[in-house]
Amino acid sequence: MILIDSRVSQWCSLLLYREAGAHVAFLVQSEDLYAAANGSPRTGASWVGGRWFGWSRAKQGPSRPTPTRRRGAGEQLEVGNYKRTVKRIDDGHRLCSDLMNCIHERARIEKTYAQQLTEWAKRWKQLVEKGPQYGTVEKAWHAVMSEAEKVSELHLDIKSALMNDDFEKIKNWQKEAFHKQMMGGFKETKEAEDGYRKAQKPWAKKLKEVEAAKKAYHAACKEEKLAISREMNSKADPALNPEQLKKLQDKVEKSKQDVLKTKEKYEKSLKDLDHVTPQYMENMEQVFEQCQQFEEKRLRFFREVLLEVQKHLDLSNDVSYKNIYRELEQNIKTADAIEDLRWFRANHGPGMSMNWPQFEEWSADFNRTLSRREKKKASDGVTLTGVNQTGDQALQHTKHSSVSSSEKNQSYPTEWSDEESSNPFSSTDANGDTNPFDEDASPAMEVRVRALYDYEGQEHDELSFKAGDELTKTEDEDEQGWCKGRLDNGQVGLYPANYVEAIQ
Repeated sequence: MILIDSRVSQWCSLLLYREAGAHVAFLVQSEDLYAAANGSPRTGASWVGGRWFGWSRAKQGPSRPTPTRRRGAGEQLEVGNYKRTVKRIDDGHRLCSDLMNCIHERARIEKTYAQQLTEWAKRWKQLVEKGPQYGTVEKAWHAVMSEAEKVSELHLDIKSALMNDDFEKIKNWQKEAFHKQMMGGFKETKEAEDGYRKAQKPWAKKLKEVEAAKKAYHAACKEEKLAISREMNSKADPALNPEQLKKLQDKVEKSKQDVLKTKEKYEKSLKDLDHVTPQYMENMEQVFEQCQQFEEKRLRFFREVLLEVQKHLDLSNDVSYKNIYRELEQNIKTADAIEDLRWFRANHGPGMSMNWPQFEEWSADFNRTLSRREKKKASDGVTLTGVNQTGDQALQHTKHSSVSSSEKNQSYPTEWSDEESSNPFSSTDANGDTNPFDEDASPAMEVRVRALYDYEGQEHDELSFKAGDELTKTEDEDEQGWCKGRLDNGQVGLYPANYVEAIQ
């Protein structure tokens, strides 16, 4: 192990050329140089570009491999190895675009979710309104749909904040931080690369001279070794004349002189390299710090933007968001099963009012007319008889009609009703003649509808269908909640109006 001290200062140059396992290192602090030269048990190391590497003193005991410097692409101070630092600038521009794409996708998700909530709330509001649910529980159910509509608005606000605030902020910062060149690339990247090249140029030139001197010195050493070997072999050869032996000896002497000259030149080139190394390191450090400052701005900006994104996405701290669920909870808790049962009893149970049959005087007007509406409202299985016009004949008329069991907020019609029985202007009289003062009923337009629930017809004039089946409505809903329709197979009949919805 050969030590060569280039100068006395805090930084020293240590040359350890590798011959039979020797290690090469340079730029070692003086105290480590001293420790290595004096056999101190302290392990020596080399400091280059902010790292320790290199050699270690042989330890007592069994010999073991000595860790040496690993030459890799990550060494900042090696010639040309600044590419990764320069590439980081281009990566910063790409990362800005990636973050914008990320936020744009999230905004699209927020918009889609808001639209789905709105559509879901609208659809289920209609279904609940037309369904059999009633009372306070129905209101609580509607409150769930109202929650969806309000949350939908909040998510639309999130989408707007992400795109109008965060997305635009990144876009503007990227435009201000990176300046494109006419020939491609960015101005900031070119400035960093030019700075590195300028800093490395003098040192790289000296390094090239060192490599050439090293190559010449090693070649001279090899030639010296061959010359000595030939001379020794010639001494053992009796056939070799003295003149030839003299030539071999002269060649050995010349090779030794070449070794000394090349060694001296090699050492001088190393000293020259060591002389420019501190300035080289300072220049490289300066360019590197400029790149670090640029990257620091980007990292701090990203942190700032991500915090703003977090605030926009975090609904847990939004007062309006909390109020939505506070209101929803209150609406659900107001649902009262006892109250709903009491309402149903009063409107559809034994508590509903009843027009009990009473004695009525005979009147000629009673036999004059029966409106179409009265015929339609005749209850199931009830036969209207005893209307005698001449005393010789009896008119017997029977009409069956079904009543929707799911009609909300209405009482079931009583079997007997005189709502219009005494109306002298009804459409049809007892003989079936038409009143000339009545206008013809305008025919209903046919509309395609879809079944919401299964329905099994209870009478021969009722239709049967399954949820999802489509049919054609031929007459609008009557007072009792029934429509007339036609199935695709041509069957015509009645069905509950609230069991279907119009096809948009």
